[in-house]
Amino acid sequence: MISRIPLRSAAPLAFVLALLSIAVPAPAGAQIGLAPTAPAANARTGAPFDPSGYWVSVVTDDWRYRMITPGKGDFAGIILTPEGQRMANAWDPAKDEASGDQCKSYGAGAIMRAPTRLHITWDDDNTLRVETDAGKQSRLFHFGKAVPPSSGPPTWQGYSVASWEGLRPRGFIMPVVVGAGGAARPPEEGYMKIITKDLRPGYVRKNGVPYGANAVVEEYFDSFKEPNGDTWLIVTAIVTDPQYLAQPYLTSSQFKKLPDASGWSPTPCEAK
Repeated sequence: MISRIPLRSAAPLAFVLALLSIAVPAPAGAQIGLAPTAPAANARTGAPFDPSGYWVSVVTDDWRYRMITPGKGDFAGIILTPEGQRMANAWDPAKDEASGDQCKSYGAGAIMRAPTRLHITWDDDNTLRVETDAGKQSRLFHFGKAVPPSSGPPTWQGYSVASWEGLRPRGFIMPVVVGAGGAARPPEEGYMKIITKDLRPGYVRKNGVPYGANAVVEEYFDSFKEPNGDTWLIVTAIVTDPQYLAQPYLTSSQFKKLPDASGWSPTPCEAK
């Protein structure tokens, strides 16, 4: 899903460590982190990047599908089953409004593709909250809780289990980064993986392209900072639903970090 540069092969690494064992006395080697440290106490302290704050979506692809509502039957780029095509061709936004289903395109299967702002905060050390001003949605990412604490009806945002992935071993010696005060420390690098289930049926595209109650949304949140100081959040999402999608639907959405809450303007769901 998310590409990562692999660690170098074992042979060069063994060679470098052998050289270090000759060139560096044992006490000095201990100072630069040869011994692994204890794992983080919780998801917040163990995060390889800080996702909290305000973010705004930057629409760089699929503009005509994301910024305006496409016409009925326009599901180019999404491979649907025959049942999925039938459902998409039967889309009726007035019917959705009448039945109170105007938030169908704001569920976990599509909300990160909406032109929206995000407000991300920690509810506690193992629960991340993601709020959107588009549709006034709120998602909770639960670290270390694979099963919902209590059963209930499916919701637009479902139940999301999160984990930090791709983390470098904390005791790994290469490459060494010198921190404040000259103390050497290993770099921290990784991304957040989220699996969401227990979803209320919704739309992956606002014009009625469906996903069903058994859909699974797999997401990867990654972040990087540009030399000019801009910080970006990249969200890769894969929606899998054999009922309506003939193959998984993959998207990548970009968000730029904002300095404050300026522009934050929650608006209700719209069916069209």
